[in-house]
Amino acid sequence: MTLRNPAATRGRRTRLMILAVLAVACAALVAIALPASDLTQHDSGSGVFGFEIDPSDQGGPGQLLGTRARPSLGGSGHVPDGTTVFDDDVPAVGNLDPDLLAALREAADDAADDHVGFHVNSGWRSAAYQQQLLDEAVSQYGSMEEASRWVATPETSAHVSGDAIDLGPPESAEWLADHGDDYGLCQIYRNEPWHFELRTEAADDGCPEMYDDPTQDPRMQQ
Repeated sequence: MTLRNPAATRGRRTRLMILAVLAVACAALVAIALPASDLTQHDSGSGVFGFEIDPSDQGGPGQLLGTRARPSLGGSGHVPDGTTVFDDDVPAVGNLDPDLLAALREAADDAADDHVGFHVNSGWRSAAYQQQLLDEAVSQYGSMEEASRWVATPETSAHVSGDAIDLGPPESAEWLADHGDDYGLCQIYRNEPWHFELRTEAADDGCPEMYDDPTQDPRMQQ
């Protein structure tokens, strides 16, 4: 039978306790450095402590992604279901021209009295997202010429500059088509009745004549 040295045993236990306390302290410091508000969910558990970096197509700082799936806006202009003109935290809304957004919200408040809600199908878009939509339109319609009737280039798109919004459902676009000039909000293209832009002179002079489609808009010829 071997007798153990009590003092040595106590020393080992003390060292183990110190190491455990240090490990807890390190974990707490990491938690402080990565606040919960900066964590978004993602399928993958790879990366630092189960999070990985997902750079946005804006070229800005990446977002920390967590371990459960959820759509990532990434500053691209993708619009979650149910988004309204009052959702500043959605980049597609928050990055719109302030005057356009103010007019939309005034109109939305009045439309609500008629039980009509304004939902955003598309608003501001990043240049990369606009290019993606254009590429998809070319693939769908078979030519750049036909695609241009529906999707502008990133250089000419009023969505990329934050000066256009596509509204839904149809009754909201219909309501704004009837009342929009009171707010300076006008339909621009006959083939896109959901697309509205701000024309401040419309309150006095009415909305300008619509183009049949974007290919007739001089802005698209840049």
